[in-house]
Amino acid sequence: MIRAVFLDVGGVFHLPAEELMRAALGGAGFELPPNVLARAHYAGMAGHDRFDGEYEEVMKPYVEEMVRELAVPEDQVEGARTALLEALASPGAWAGTLRESIEQLPSLAATGVAIGIVSNADGTVEARLRRDSICQVGPGPGVPVAIVVDSSVAGVRKPDPRIWEPALAAAGVQPEEAVHVGDSLVTDVGGARAAGIRPLHFDPFRLCRLEDHAHAASMAEVVELVRAERA
Repeated sequence: MIRAVFLDVGGVFHLPAEELMRAALGGAGFELPPNVLARAHYAGMAGHDRFDGEYEEVMKPYVEEMVRELAVPEDQVEGARTALLEALASPGAWAGTLRESIEQLPSLAATGVAIGIVSNADGTVEARLRRDSICQVGPGPGVPVAIVVDSSVAGVRKPDPRIWEPALAAAGVQPEEAVHVGDSLVTDVGGARAAGIRPLHFDPFRLCRLEDHAHAASMAEVVELVRAERA
C-alpha cells in the first residue's frame, strides 16, 4: 500500500515564468508563441537528463532542447540560448505554476497519504511553496505536508538517495511504501529507484517512451493511482 507520496517542485508545481521567458526571447529576436512554453520545458528535460551535475551544467542542454522544441530559426538559436540561460538564472525565473497540480493537491491529501516535498533547489523552495499557497509544513495557506526537503538546505542533491532519508523519517514509512513523483529521468526516476522508492515520471505531454517505469500525465492521475492502491 502507498503510505507516502513525495513530490518534486520544478515541473510538478512550478515552471519557467512565461512572461520572463517571452521577454528574454523577444530581446533575442524570437517571439514566443502562446501556450508552448510548458511543452518546451518537458522537452528540455531530455537535455537536462543527459547530465548529472550542478545546475549550471544541466541547464545548457536543457535550454538546447527547449530551443529545438520551440523551433527557433537557426540564425536566432545562439541568441535565444544565451537569453534563456540568463533569464532562467534570474530571480523569479520559476514563478510559473501548474494550476492543475495545485488544485489536485488537496485531493491527494484526502487519500490519507503522508505528503513530502523533495526538490533540488536553491534554498528558497519552502518559502515559494508557502507564498504561492501550495503547501507548507504545518498550518498555513496551502496543504499541510510532512516535510519540505530542499537540496541546498539538506546538503545533498537528487539522485543521491540520501536526500529521501529525512522525507521517509518525517512520513514514518519504509521506502517500499512510498512513491516519488518528478519530471526527471535521472534525478527523480533514477534517484528514487536508488532509494528503494517507486518512481512515477511526471510527463504531461507523454514525451517519454520508456516502459520500465510508471508515468503520470497529471496530478489527477497521481491521485487516481493512490486511491486505487489504498482501496
